[in-house]
Amino acid sequence: MSQSTPAGKKKLPLHWKMAIGFALGLLFGLVVHATGADAEWVKLATAYVTTPFSKIFLNLIFMLIVPLLFSALVVGIAEMGDIRALGRIGWKTLAYTVVLSSIAVVIGLVLVNLLKPGAGVDPALAQSLLTENAERAREIVASVHTQPRGIDMLLSIVPDNVLSAASNNGSILALMFFAVMFGVGMVLTPSKNTDTLKRGIEGVFEISMTLIGLVIRLAPYAVFCFMFNLAAIFGFDLLVRLGAYVGVVVLALALHMFGVYSLALKAVGKSPLAFFRATQEASVMAFSTASSNATLPTSLRVAEEKLHLPNRVSRFVLTVGATANQNGTALFEGVTVLFLAQFFGVDLTIWQQVMVMLVCILGGIGTAGVPSGSLPVVALICAMVGVDPVGIGMILGVNHFLDMCRTTLNVTGDLTLATLVAHGETESMPVLDPVRKS
Repeated sequence: MSQSTPAGKKKLPLHWKMAIGFALGLLFGLVVHATGADAEWVKLATAYVTTPFSKIFLNLIFMLIVPLLFSALVVGIAEMGDIRALGRIGWKTLAYTVVLSSIAVVIGLVLVNLLKPGAGVDPALAQSLLTENAERAREIVASVHTQPRGIDMLLSIVPDNVLSAASNNGSILALMFFAVMFGVGMVLTPSKNTDTLKRGIEGVFEISMTLIGLVIRLAPYAVFCFMFNLAAIFGFDLLVRLGAYVGVVVLALALHMFGVYSLALKAVGKSPLAFFRATQEASVMAFSTASSNATLPTSLRVAEEKLHLPNRVSRFVLTVGATANQNGTALFEGVTVLFLAQFFGVDLTIWQQVMVMLVCILGGIGTAGVPSGSLPVVALICAMVGVDPVGIGMILGVNHFLDMCRTTLNVTGDLTLATLVAHGETESMPVLDPVRKS
């Protein structure tokens, strides 16, 4: 017995397993791409092994997101025990979201204007990329017409059918609105029955986290499949050919992540180094899945076990932030719109760029937290400022890699936001009686 305990403690952490899966998938994928990406066995392997496995992994996560998101929001609000506390946390969350998203977009726009990545793209290369991805680009542009705009976007937040909102990724804000209202209703209706219901919803949350914990064990293998597919099919050719654009996006993301977030954490007395070390598991998961929603369970666990944030704050902020606080998405949208404007020779005035910034902030709040969820928003903004939206076909080849990068910033931003909002809230919020176990 005394010898088994130390052996158990040496178990490799999940984020290291995912990092190993990432490295092996990338390595094998690059080798395959270099030696024969068009081989029949490669097509069979990606079509019948790696792609189905990675899709099943994501589907398992998404299957549990609705009960997890609903239960986390409802319980988080109910545990506050005071509508004034909810209002305070809600306004702090909104304020930090707008400020951080605004800074992210400004960083991106400044770098694009300084470095001008769209001005140096080879026209022949651009034409070949546009032709290669023409069909997919047309599908994305066509989907713009189905996206709610203006007052319709505001109205779509209030669902007329909760079950329909729960079954549609694009209506996740509507489901969150219902969950918030449900939680507020529980706070305003103190009774034995609502206490029983609260414990039942807490049970749903615990079951969801347990099931997701089982699914997450497959993450290292799924990460291997993700990276193998990406490297085997594309290699690094596209990254090199669109290097200036990719470089500007990654540089802007890095400046915001390690610069702005570090300063924000310092402002509330937190160590940025300790924070990034504690959140590395969520960052690896975000980079691998390219989905804020798929990373939400890991973020919730990291917030509780590594950052030691109060549950009543982290559950509310992280579930809302997975959709509403997407700094990386807002930054990416701004950089991409200006990149395409430079390439097509469309000279945007300072006021047009301000409009792009504002729409990007709103787009970051309303974009679905799923892979490539920001592309329709990019097409919409392009059309608004007179840039041919079909031009997004030029960046589709590198979009998945950039999606992985911006999702990492989104998830790190959510955890940063939760840390900022939690600052000073632990003492001021009412302490409720612990849930009775029967």
